[in-house]
Amino acid sequence: MDEQTPIESPPLQAPSAIQIASPSVPPPASDVADQPAETDARRSPTTAWRPWTALLALIGGLVLAAIGGLIVDLPASLFFGVKLSASHTPPGLIIADTAVQDLAFVLVAVYCAQLGARAVRSWQFGLRRPGIGWSSTTGFIVLLLAVFIVGSVIWSGVFHPKEEELLKTLGSNEGTALLLASAALTCVVAPICEEMLFRGYIFTALRNWKGTLPAALITAILFGGVHAGSAPALDLVPLAGLGFGLCLLYRYTGSLYPCIIAHSLNNSLAFSSLESWSWQTPVLMGTSLLAVGALAALFKRVGLISPVRGFTRVEA
Repeated sequence: MDEQTPIESPPLQAPSAIQIASPSVPPPASDVADQPAETDARRSPTTAWRPWTALLALIGGLVLAAIGGLIVDLPASLFFGVKLSASHTPPGLIIADTAVQDLAFVLVAVYCAQLGARAVRSWQFGLRRPGIGWSSTTGFIVLLLAVFIVGSVIWSGVFHPKEEELLKTLGSNEGTALLLASAALTCVVAPICEEMLFRGYIFTALRNWKGTLPAALITAILFGGVHAGSAPALDLVPLAGLGFGLCLLYRYTGSLYPCIIAHSLNNSLAFSSLESWSWQTPVLMGTSLLAVGALAALFKRVGLISPVRGFTRVEA
């Protein structure tokens, strides 16, 4: 178990022009308390998030996702004549519902992060460069995916789980538009949003309770369990194993980006396998990573992802 790095207040500095304009007003306590604890960024961020809020984030995300699904489904049924039943939902609507669920995960994570009037910064979710450098980080990503793929092959050979039917549910075989939407949802949107909730928030909050390994184990179980509705029961164990590895990847690179990349590559491989693709596989992997990078650049441009103050990047 790791010892938590104490969060220290930043040293006093000469006042800037903005501070001179109101010299008697101190900076908000939350801004002082939530400065990065590891300034060299070789470890994932330490925050003041309470461990119990990890469960709140998970439950809140699922509840908000269910409410969001109703907000999408009811108008579609009442005003657009979409036929819904307990046994059948049109693929396009399932894609919309899943996208709303993923967005709900992010919104709840951000909401829980600001409980107690704390300032929320993008670096707290690990949205910063890997502190060990991209060369070493790439090696960790390849190692994680290799271990997961080998473990999954062995698991499937021993237990013979049923073939996943998620893509059929999403209607990827019913037309080009649904295929592209399914690929974007599975390989771009889901990795970003799930990593924000599970590694960016839940794992980070749980680390304040018992340290890295217990937090990674609990997060892995929750990560596997949340896929119970979309994956065969026997596949939940390998998925939990992947979740555990992603926690360690986040912990030791100091960045959520490697987790999003690994998650996206894994989903691209799984998507291609279920579609029985060959040359399309590297195309999907590359396109998905380009889309993730484009979204990151866009979020930086509009200010949703901001630089870390006091951040020193360490090259491996």
